[in-house]
Amino acid sequence: MYKQAFNMKRQRLVFRRFGNKGYSLFSCLGREVVCSVLSVSTLTYASAESVSTHPVVSDSTATTTAREMMLDEVSVTGSRAPLTKSQAARMVTVLDRKAIAQAPVQSVNDLLKYAVGVDVRQRGPIGAQTDVSIRGGNYEQITILLNGINICDPQTGHNAFDFPVDISDIVRIEVLEGPAGRVYGTSSLVGAINIVTKPTLPSAVHAEAGSYGYANVGGRVAFGGKTSHSLSGSYTRSDGYSRNKAGKLNADYKSGKAFYQGQYDDNDIRVNWHAGISVRDFGSNTFYGAKWDDQFEHTLKTYTAVTAENKQGRLHLKPTIYWNRSQDRFELFRDAPDIYPFNYHRTDVYGVNLNSHFDWVAGRTAIGAELRNEDLVSGNLGEPLSRTHHIHGTDRNYEYGLNRTNMSFVLEHNILLERFTLSAGVVAVKNSWNEMNMRLYPGIDASYRIGSNWKVYASYNTSLRMPSVTELYYSVGGHKADKHLKPEELAAVEGGLQYNSYLVDAKLSVYRNHCKNLIDWIRRSDDVDAPWESVNFTKVNATGIEATLALNLQEMMPAQHILKRLQVDYSYINQDKVETDGIQSQYTLEYLRHKLVAQLQANLWKRLHANISYRMQDRTGTYTNADGEITEYKPYGIVDARLSWNADNYTMYVEANNLLNKTYVDFGHIPQPGRWWMAGFNIQL
Repeated sequence: MYKQAFNMKRQRLVFRRFGNKGYSLFSCLGREVVCSVLSVSTLTYASAESVSTHPVVSDSTATTTAREMMLDEVSVTGSRAPLTKSQAARMVTVLDRKAIAQAPVQSVNDLLKYAVGVDVRQRGPIGAQTDVSIRGGNYEQITILLNGINICDPQTGHNAFDFPVDISDIVRIEVLEGPAGRVYGTSSLVGAINIVTKPTLPSAVHAEAGSYGYANVGGRVAFGGKTSHSLSGSYTRSDGYSRNKAGKLNADYKSGKAFYQGQYDDNDIRVNWHAGISVRDFGSNTFYGAKWDDQFEHTLKTYTAVTAENKQGRLHLKPTIYWNRSQDRFELFRDAPDIYPFNYHRTDVYGVNLNSHFDWVAGRTAIGAELRNEDLVSGNLGEPLSRTHHIHGTDRNYEYGLNRTNMSFVLEHNILLERFTLSAGVVAVKNSWNEMNMRLYPGIDASYRIGSNWKVYASYNTSLRMPSVTELYYSVGGHKADKHLKPEELAAVEGGLQYNSYLVDAKLSVYRNHCKNLIDWIRRSDDVDAPWESVNFTKVNATGIEATLALNLQEMMPAQHILKRLQVDYSYINQDKVETDGIQSQYTLEYLRHKLVAQLQANLWKRLHANISYRMQDRTGTYTNADGEITEYKPYGIVDARLSWNADNYTMYVEANNLLNKTYVDFGHIPQPGRWWMAGFNIQL
């Protein structure tokens, strides 16, 4: 194709649409044809390959040369039924493999800090313990998925991001903002985050080390053809960045992960399966109270799932079965059960679901159902058990527990015209907890495409969230729970405008959330000994604005050869609620009012690349510091940087987090680390 034909001058032809016409071939004669496959967002596992309108990055390397290409007819979805990119009516934020490879981060938690609508409240670094929320909500109100499988823990959302996969195994991270009950059922009150991996990534090894005794090593082996397999593992450790009053390390961390996934794919069927384990031990210093500066946690999680999908026939079926187990031990005083007994919990979540869709003269219809059982046994949470369970390796028993089953049914229909899409549906939910009756939560999305670059969209969606077991029963350590809490409910209206071209990507969205029966932990601020109580915090309304502008500087200014891409994101939230005098809140009265993220990518020389990121956050609310004083959150700005040498089959890099050594807190009285250096390499085999 690089040979001149008919002595004609060779021209470059970029396909932006495929006409599927017999005469299309003749327009290519004598020209260089540039074709490539790009990654675009999807929130339905295995519905399509990842596609984006940004420059191409293959799965094998994060430094592949970009090509000018946009494909419209690739399946993506923010709904139950898979739709093409041009048809999709909901906007999805995607952190693709290129963004993951270039960012100066060590965990998924750190990476999500650059998603403008996401609030990452970090207690410990490198993913030790982080609360992640969306659009002013809290960490309990989002659904976390691994390859489309709900892995939320009904006990608590504190350790929801304890994944069995290393960040180098991730193909993309998808963020759906706003109620997602029609897509993912319960828990997705304010949104969902899906971590996507693939068994077809190449084999690789990596290692890095840095400040505070930090080290990480890992690798992946992949092989197969029609049946593909991948096995990966990693180990991470750190001495920590702080000490308790006795002078001992109290933010140390170590973690081990192992993940196996496989895929069978032929002309008729695709089957995916995975199994993973994650083990973590970390000092949680003053994570859950300023009075105790040597807390400790141990978690052990396992994940298994199998998903199948037929590729032929008019009716598309996609059944899934999964089992997730979580075990944790919390020590208020490290290695001192005689001072205060350790808290033990074990959660088993079993689920089976069936999604289906079919096309007919009136459009595309999707039908789905899920049965999910959540079973918890604990040393202090739940109702007294009729028969106790022995805790392995201890002289204690699980004496309390809770079992509840959630059933959901979804019906959705999509009207697909040339430029207009209307997607409407309803999810019916019934939970065995507290004898909850069947409830209906509708939603509707609409989008209209103006020309080839513009899209306007609007939506109305509703969802709910069942209380966690901790919110229902945690009445120790200065807390008082209410087991009669009602489910949270949210209705949201959103509208927006999107412009997309090879030179500029821009998006503006405005939303209004109306939440009732919001659950929060509150206490009287005039009494330092007052307990934290779980309550339904009446009604809360939130108005938000999000804006994104991304510039392809390499194409806009071809004369300069250094600057490649600049992206700026901004988010504003205002919650109109009555802030009761004398009441201190852990979540409802605390949210990010302003968030600004700016990222600049540059090619300094040959294969030497730089990525500089700036993040400014301004949070409302107050917290009690170590001296017992009520303190307001202060705005802060953080600069992270990465310098890398990207060869064809290896990458070497140096990173700096908090480059300017800022002093700040994300949550309460817990100071975050200062400047943190690290260096490493990644080799593809």
